Formats: sequence, C-alpha cells, structure tokens
Amino acid sequence: MGKFELMALPYAQDALEPVISKETIAFHHGKHLAGYVNNLNGLLSGSGFEEATLEEIVCKATGGMLNNAGQILNHEMYFQQFSGKPGKPAPSGKLAEAIVRDFGSFEALKEEFQKKGATLFGSGWVWLSADKDGKLVITQEANAANPIQKGLKPLLTFDVWEHAYYLDYQNRRPDHLAALWQIVDWNVIEKRYNQ
Repeated sequence: MGKFELMALPYAQDALEPVISKETIAFHHGKHLAGYVNNLNGLLSGSGFEEATLEEIVCKATGGMLNNAGQILNHEMYFQQFSGKPGKPAPSGKLAEAIVRDFGSFEALKEEFQKKGATLFGSGWVWLSADKDGKLVITQEANAANPIQKGLKPLLTFDVWEHAYYLDYQNRRPDHLAALWQIVDWNVIEKRYNQ
C-alpha cells in the first residue's frame, strides 16, 4: 500500500455507454490507471518526492516518476469530467463567455479541440486550459505531459492514447473525440475554471 490510491469512479462502469463501453472503462481505469498508481508508489521510496502532491511531482520530476504521476493526474481529471446522466449540452456562465471571447463560438472550440486531438502524433492528450489571465488555450500534450507544467490551469481533456478508445472505435480516433462531448459534465469544467 503506497501513498497514492486508485481513484473511485464517480459513476458505474457502464454509465458512459455507448460513448465509452463498460469494457473500455474496466481496462482503462482498472488496469491502466491502476498500473500507474502501483508504479508511482513503487518509485516513491528514496525519491525525494515521498511527501509531494501529484501536481508537485508532475512539475518537478523526470523519467518514470514524471510519467506515472502525470498519467495519474491526467486520468483523474479525465474520469472526473464525465457523467452518465444527461446534462447541459454546453458550458454556461463565465466559461461560456470566455469560449466566445477566445474562440468565437462553442462550435469553433469543439472543432479546434477535435482537430488537435486527431492530429496529435502518437500518444497523449488534448487539453482546454486557462492561462493566469483566464484566457483559454488548447494544447496538445504528448505522453504524460500536463498543462500545469506550462503554468496553465487544466480544465478539460480528451485522452488520445489508443487504450482510451481502441476497443470501441479501433483506429477511428476522430469519431471517438466527436462522441465524447455527449458525456462531458460542464458543471465540473466550469468549477475548474472558476476556482
């Protein structure tokens, strides 16, 4: 038993179907994320990061320590941002205003976000983040990188590692990205933005 624990999903494994299957959630959360947690705990002793938070490790570590901590942080944000219950189809309030200001429209944001997710070479993540002034930016982050390493506040992410979608979409990454909007819990994303 190490310092870090596998997060509990905020919904049942089948709650995100048909967008993400129960089988994908079982592997993605129960095998991949669990593996990163176990790996990081195994690397902690004598690392100098025994008391550090995930965010501190991601911003300061390198190699395997960074890769496993980054994947835990990224996956926790990823799994927490979805809901199996029908919610509002788009953001509202300050976040919605910022989207119109910085992208022109919510549809334009979605189009750019999906394009950057589809064109990221190899494995990684596409992120919507806010800079220190609240300006929204979309970034492609390879492997286990996270926008906090660039001084940004991460808000929304789509995982483009093949394990996130291959059982359900095979090589159709763009279809996977387009479908994910159906399960985004905008209350979670707005809360991240407003913090």
